[in-house]
Amino acid sequence: MTKHAGHGSHHDTAHARHDRPAHGPHHDTTDLDWDVMGPILERNAELSSPQYQEAARWIAGLPNAPRVRRVLDIGSGPGVIACLLAAAFPEAEVVAVDSTPALLDRARARSARLGLGDRVRTLHAELPDELAKLGDADLIWAGNALHHMGDQRAVLAGFAGLLRPGGTVALVEGGLPPRQLPRDIGFGRPGLEARLDAVTADWFEEMRASLPDARRETEDWSALFTAVGLAPQGTRTFLLDLPAPLSDQARDHVVAEFAQRRDMLADALTADDLAVIDRLLDPDDPAGLHHRPDVFLLTARTVHLARRA
Repeated sequence: MTKHAGHGSHHDTAHARHDRPAHGPHHDTTDLDWDVMGPILERNAELSSPQYQEAARWIAGLPNAPRVRRVLDIGSGPGVIACLLAAAFPEAEVVAVDSTPALLDRARARSARLGLGDRVRTLHAELPDELAKLGDADLIWAGNALHHMGDQRAVLAGFAGLLRPGGTVALVEGGLPPRQLPRDIGFGRPGLEARLDAVTADWFEEMRASLPDARRETEDWSALFTAVGLAPQGTRTFLLDLPAPLSDQARDHVVAEFAQRRDMLADALTADDLAVIDRLLDPDDPAGLHHRPDVFLLTARTVHLARRA
């Protein structure tokens, strides 16, 4: 299991925006070129850093927040969020947990560059099978990782068992699909992104059904927290609102997202929508993503908190 840092709604898992190629024990990632994918994941997570910094400040400022001495970043990817958590909780050791050695290498290199090498360490683990390997924690950050587990209730119960008294689980799940273009872009049928969302939702259901021990759950996270003995502590949603015109970094992110969605969803899209996406991806087309002035980036990530008594 890898959380690809950059986390948002489950719609995000269909593309490597953030940031993340969706994979885990049920996905074959042996053919991925991590020398290429790693920098993309890192760049996209950096783009989303303001959301995570705000979320971390919220957690740290809770009236009943415990002293945070050890943090588990579940599915850490290249370590962007792990380093942010280390900055937000200066007394804590942060453990970046992932199943991809190349991404853990990037996490170690990043923490060393930022002078956090003595406080951010990495742990290779396949979840949920190796939950017991993680050790206890005051804060467990699980960013778009839980939905890669077949039995989400059982994994939450496992998290609860790792928490020290007063410890917190921060679950990043839900939010809203990203928006990057106007509804009518001047060619093709209006509403392209809404249709992509619908196809992505079908993809997500197929992905969930294919997981080992897959179990359907109502996505009432407060109820699931309660069911595993944790006390819900609130939910907040954090926006990333980058209006047009975009920076080169943000524009590259949007282009990469559309390219990944085209690759993953091509068989489910109409010929007309594929033709529109191909035109959007054409670097020589003045109406494409590389040049059009109306490209923006709006995402919403939702964080659910629960506490062990």
